[in-house]
Amino acid sequence: MYVYCCLSNTIIGKRVYPDIIADEIDQPDFVDLIQRFLHDQCCSDVDSEATSSSAPLPEFHRKISVCASAIATFFAPSDISGIGGMRCERIRAVNTWRSGPGRYDCVFVSTDPMGEGMAGFDIARVKLFFSLKHEGIKYPCALIHWYSRMGDFPDENTGMWVVQPDIRDDETQFASVVHLDTIFRAAHLLPVYGNKFVPSYLDFSQTLDAFHSYYVNKYIDHHAFEIAS
Repeated sequence: MYVYCCLSNTIIGKRVYPDIIADEIDQPDFVDLIQRFLHDQCCSDVDSEATSSSAPLPEFHRKISVCASAIATFFAPSDISGIGGMRCERIRAVNTWRSGPGRYDCVFVSTDPMGEGMAGFDIARVKLFFSLKHEGIKYPCALIHWYSRMGDFPDENTGMWVVQPDIRDDETQFASVVHLDTIFRAAHLLPVYGNKFVPSYLDFSQTLDAFHSYYVNKYIDHHAFEIAS
């Protein structure tokens, strides 16, 4: 049972205008996503849903601070490999990893604090860690690409939930900017291979882009087994 989690930005890198880095990360609507995030943050305390939805998107023209990774610290007493139940892991989103291809880790995102297990989480892949300031408030954020669950129950053969990339009609992946506090911990995905041979030229760095669906691996550790069962 988990009762505590804290994520923090680390390895602060360059400061850049979001419309400039949008081309680098292949996310042309990045500025719009930031504005929608700020709109949601600013309207979170508004009682009227109609007022919140009709409020204009806030302007944002400042630089953001890009980070290479974030650290998740969480309490998992059932995981005997942790000291006193505390676990710490680094989640990365970098365009090159150890002088090789980029690394963009997957995560559990809290979307329903009242839900139990996977009912309270969705799966996403982090494309960028960054922080920004708006009206004197600093927001640690992440740009994520969402995955959708396939079905209302885990796969009957493996016991694992199956997810697929959430794709729009224009074939781009559905993306959002979320507050860092909504990211719980890293998630490990396994391809659903199907009944065809995997091409011999497929590189490990292409795994999360090459398949139509993925298992959420709950067997990676005790804590993942609890929240992804």
